[in-house]
Amino acid sequence: MKYNFTDIIDRGDKDAIAASVIPFRDVQVKEGFSRLPMWVADMNFATAPSIPRKIAERVAHPLYGYFEPREEYYDAIIRWQEKRHGVQGLTKECIGYENGVLGGVISALNVFCSRGDKVMLHSPTYVGFTGSIENNGYDIVHSPLRKDEDGIWRMDFEDMESKLREQNIHAAVFCSPHNPCGRVWERWEVERAMELFEKYHVYVVADEIWSDIILGENTHIPVQSVSEDARMRTVALYAPTKTFNLAGLIGSYHIIYNPWIRDRVMKESSLSHYNSMNVLSMYALIGAYSEEGMEWADELCLVLGENVEYACRYIRENFPGVEVGTPQGTYMLLLDCSEWCRRNGKTIDEVQRAGVEAGVIWQDGRPFHSPCGIRLNVALPKALLMEAMDRLSKYVFVPIS
Repeated sequence: MKYNFTDIIDRGDKDAIAASVIPFRDVQVKEGFSRLPMWVADMNFATAPSIPRKIAERVAHPLYGYFEPREEYYDAIIRWQEKRHGVQGLTKECIGYENGVLGGVISALNVFCSRGDKVMLHSPTYVGFTGSIENNGYDIVHSPLRKDEDGIWRMDFEDMESKLREQNIHAAVFCSPHNPCGRVWERWEVERAMELFEKYHVYVVADEIWSDIILGENTHIPVQSVSEDARMRTVALYAPTKTFNLAGLIGSYHIIYNPWIRDRVMKESSLSHYNSMNVLSMYALIGAYSEEGMEWADELCLVLGENVEYACRYIRENFPGVEVGTPQGTYMLLLDCSEWCRRNGKTIDEVQRAGVEAGVIWQDGRPFHSPCGIRLNVALPKALLMEAMDRLSKYVFVPIS
């Protein structure tokens, strides 16, 4: 490896909620255990060297006034999308800034829907979608994903169609790769979903923020690439924040080919008078979407793939009754503890508490519509991941004899 993914970096006093916050009330880490941050989607790796270098170059100039995005910013996005995802024909005019993907989702829904309208999502569902969509007055219609005989999450197209046909749905949020299940959709799956949305006149907001964290031999298929109708029906949202751990800098972007939709989303995004780019986040994206950034991201995916394989194998071999599907993308695992809890007479609350008390700071799966689930982040040095699995084995998933 050219880049370092093994150093254990102390983030305790460096403004990181991953390291300082426990997402459970009235639960504390017991004395003698260090904290292993494995909950919020935040990696414990130093970012690509090209990013702080690019930021430092700009910081060295002592004026930080009003600015316009540089042509280099747009060129970097166009080049990245072409080289990483095969996107052809993308122009500067189709790219627009968003403070965050969730804000972009709401701006698009405000164009496609009226308050009180129904929006389709697949479940399990990213908790950020639930909060932002419901807080803005929309009703969510869930179409549950189903596991096939190989344990792979699949869309239930019959369920989707029946709900689209019967419930007067005008918009769908399509998460690709899927969070929290980690599915990287195959082309035929994206095509079939988009055919349904076209048939029932449903506009699509595609959250593709995880599109650069693809594991193994899987390939990300941009939603807008599967047909001309998909290209013109979809608002696609991206960011370097997940890939390069830049969430604290703020900065996402949309790609919209349909000029009618584009003008209206830009208007909606501007109404807060707050949706504006930070000069340092602009330079961070330019540094991320460089040749060095591409090389670093390739190595990152190899490291994450090894971590995912190790964690999933360990869980299956050592925690009988805990079900976990191997994600094809992202660095999040979704554990189903239903059978383990049933066999051992435990509640999911007791399991989650025991993990936190042993220093494994993980996340409750229930807000993600996983009734007996736990969401686990494996984007940390292998030594810490191994330590976490060892603690879970000794202090959490201990069978009652």
